[in-house]
Amino acid sequence: MQGNVETREDLSRRLRRIEGQVKGVQKMIDEGRDCREILQQMAAIRSAVQSASFTYMQQVACDCALGLDQIPQAERPQAIRELVELLGKSA
Repeated sequence: MQGNVETREDLSRRLRRIEGQVKGVQKMIDEGRDCREILQQMAAIRSAVQSASFTYMQQVACDCALGLDQIPQAERPQAIRELVELLGKSA
């Protein structure tokens, strides 16, 4: 991701927070905590991952769109198809 420094720092913060949440859930499971609490935390992790993924996909799309003029005209449709395919897998 070429993106700006702000976006990279934001994603790093989010991923470190998610990592902490995952470790917390592991500890909750080891301690035999209530399943509802664990499921609630897992839902929060899923939401955080989806949000981070969306932020990353936005930046990738911007990077690719801004760099499109550097790709030869004949290769642009393929580059766009590849980007759409990649974004589809991330959704």
